[in-house]
Amino acid sequence: MTDTTRREVLGWLAGLGAAAGAGLLLPGQAGASTNVTALRDVTLIDSSGVRPKATIVLADNKILAVGSCDLPLPRGSTVLNLAGKFVIPGLWDMHVHGAYLDRITLPLCLANGVTGIREMFGFPQIYELRERIERGEVFGPRLIVGSTIIDGPHSPVTGALIVTTPDEGRQAVRDAKRQGADLVKVYSNLDRSSLAAIADECSKQAITFAGHCPTLVPLGDASDLGQRTFEHMYGLPLATSARETQLRQAIADLPIDPANPFGRFMKVLEFERQATLSHSRSKAAQLAKRLQRNNSALVPTMVTMRVFSSPADRFANDPRMKYAPVFYRDFWREAVKGWAPVTDQEIRQQAEFLRRRMDQVAEMHAHGVEVLAGTDAGNPYTFPGFSLHDELELLVDAGLSPKAALRAGTRGGTVKPGEAANLVVLDGDPLKDIRNTQRIHTVLTRGKVLGPAERRQMLADVEKAAQEPIATAARTCC
Repeated sequence: MTDTTRREVLGWLAGLGAAAGAGLLLPGQAGASTNVTALRDVTLIDSSGVRPKATIVLADNKILAVGSCDLPLPRGSTVLNLAGKFVIPGLWDMHVHGAYLDRITLPLCLANGVTGIREMFGFPQIYELRERIERGEVFGPRLIVGSTIIDGPHSPVTGALIVTTPDEGRQAVRDAKRQGADLVKVYSNLDRSSLAAIADECSKQAITFAGHCPTLVPLGDASDLGQRTFEHMYGLPLATSARETQLRQAIADLPIDPANPFGRFMKVLEFERQATLSHSRSKAAQLAKRLQRNNSALVPTMVTMRVFSSPADRFANDPRMKYAPVFYRDFWREAVKGWAPVTDQEIRQQAEFLRRRMDQVAEMHAHGVEVLAGTDAGNPYTFPGFSLHDELELLVDAGLSPKAALRAGTRGGTVKPGEAANLVVLDGDPLKDIRNTQRIHTVLTRGKVLGPAERRQMLADVEKAAQEPIATAARTCC
């Protein structure tokens, strides 16, 4: 981190066209500024390091300057004296469902310092919402939107786009690009030839693809095809098992029951559980090299996997349920029953399965594989905004350092001149205890300062909105 000089501050102001129009002048000159905010005497923590006693200057939703505690400021600047506070880049949730609930999902994210989300089930209303946010008509985080889920036959997902041939896969990519998707979302039942066609067409259309590792495609092979992120740890246990060949054959031999596609999905997950019992460190190291080479990342969504690995009622009384829309409550209660272990043996097995998968994520990170924080928010007992902090805590529990978890939660973000002013002010040091990311004092985003009072009001408004009927069907998916 290097100081921004007085001359550089003036340069940024001139570049924004603000110095003349707003009378933005340095002390000693006539005039006063009306749109500059300075954060004084903070400890700045980003992916480039730690800087105590820093000043961060913002204007027009841009970072103008980062300097020492005594950095000169334009006259009339709004100065927030924040001695003892810590500033991190805005957080990202890389796997969200339910952005269309704009009075619930969006403010819950912002109040929790989540200034960017990746919505992983796109449809026209969400593409429209993304544009309304960017035009300033709706106050919300930056929104990256995936395509409609693209899956093979007998998908467990209602509303998925089913492709049965490579040509249909290519057309699905072209349609996704035309409709405005930022990325193509692939799913579990795609076969190898369809995934290869999707990958090739994505390259031609200059769009990335991400999602589930298809059951019939080894994770390393999907990475070689160009898959950018792998969600929920699916495919990782198989790819690192000494019994991979045997277990893959058992999966290929599974019968298909069109009336119960979710049943097959759960049987595959049981084979993944068995795979963790024959984990191979050498295979993990080999896989990590492929993922690194291909720039593929893992989005483990441990917080949702923890819900699905626990008894059905474990999280039912979470106090944050007051922020969940009414229709979610019945939906969540019923949906989790399809996953939840029941007997004592099942509960022990699923707890061990989750622990082993978390260990594998930490192992891949230790080998240099990128890990990104995502929650699968919208699924049972996974709350927009709040659960991102739970995910950071679980990443540390898995074995990542607080610094690494913070990097995962900010996409390696930095705070430097020219970047968007998405910042979170904390009351505690997240490098000492990752749970300090939950001790939010202020959020700065889209030119707004959300202090304690503003955040309390946002949460109160969400609680009220959650009690109102919503004329829409639940659209969540793992």
